[in-house]
Amino acid sequence: MARARMPRTVWALGFVSLFMDLSSEIIHSLLPLFLTVTLGASVATVGAIDGMAEATASISKVFSGWLSDRMGRRKPLILLGYGVAALSKPLFPLANSPAVVLAARFADRIGKGLRGAPRDALVADVTPPEIRGRAFGLRQAMDTVGAFAGPLLATAMMIVLAGNIRAVFWIALIPAALCVACALFGVDDPPKPDARARPAPIQRHEVRALGRPFWSVVGLGVVFTLARFSEAFLILRAHGEGLPLPLAPLVLVAMNAVYALGAYPAGALADRIAPRTLLLWGLAVLILADAALAAGGLPLVFAGIALWGAHLALTQGLLSKMVADCAPPHARGSAFGLFNLASGVALLFASLLAGILWDKAGAQATFVAGAMFAGLALVIALLRFPSLEGRG
Repeated sequence: MARARMPRTVWALGFVSLFMDLSSEIIHSLLPLFLTVTLGASVATVGAIDGMAEATASISKVFSGWLSDRMGRRKPLILLGYGVAALSKPLFPLANSPAVVLAARFADRIGKGLRGAPRDALVADVTPPEIRGRAFGLRQAMDTVGAFAGPLLATAMMIVLAGNIRAVFWIALIPAALCVACALFGVDDPPKPDARARPAPIQRHEVRALGRPFWSVVGLGVVFTLARFSEAFLILRAHGEGLPLPLAPLVLVAMNAVYALGAYPAGALADRIAPRTLLLWGLAVLILADAALAAGGLPLVFAGIALWGAHLALTQGLLSKMVADCAPPHARGSAFGLFNLASGVALLFASLLAGILWDKAGAQATFVAGAMFAGLALVIALLRFPSLEGRG
């Protein structure tokens, strides 16, 4: 394990993710307040837009994953996905209604869906199994560096530009262009196998026959996602507790700083210990996060935000590794697509429910419900998934 080197393509994909997340999070860190304060949308509308956008990305991943398996190549769809996302960015500063924001988010998430499953499958394709957890952890860590730096830059630009959100959105186009350049010149597919030797992409009967380990990961991912609604609610919670509008991006700075610092060590740990152990730790941390966010008060809210980042570090790269380990090599793209489809539908439901609870019963009820779903996922992981007890 010590002698295995991290493939160049994994590093390139890390930088591609970093630049796109830098662009996206400059926008997303301000978008909930842009919708509610500038455009007058309700919190339920914010939840619906985020939920529908993420569900769109997840549905797209099914088709892009299957297509990348069929083509025997990952890079074309990765490049197309990042290109579509970059082209969607100008719609945000031009938006004059929530409907335009929804269209922009829809296009952006189509791009995410096109690239997501092929990108994760490519990481698994080029990485030796003994360092696969580290590879996913590294890519996630670099992605999250962008997600940390984006809100930090947004905060600085909001101060310099006197709170002009639209001007900040225009500046976000620069890292999006850098991302596409990195994908074009830095990412390489492994040699394409001979068409006659390459197994056919996953078929309907193979979907049913993927086996209990894979469907266990899918089932647990669904319940887990119900407890992890959109981060837009973290921003709204902090703003509601007194965080000024220009400083709102600091919510994602705090969350992603913890996430970035923890993602690679958690990935390395995933190569050494039982997957279920890390998942249980992640769920326990998520329950604590929801409890702090429900309690209120700006110091406790930021403690909850940091814990939210810790649970992401413990679980997101791990879930990707588990999918890669359970799927046959010729169908990895399809397997990632199926996993993300199930998780995306769950995220849509979770974000819709969170927004409705917020509008009808208050912010506290949203996070109490999240803690209850996290507790349910923890119990299910303890009692119903013995197949996840093996070593990473």
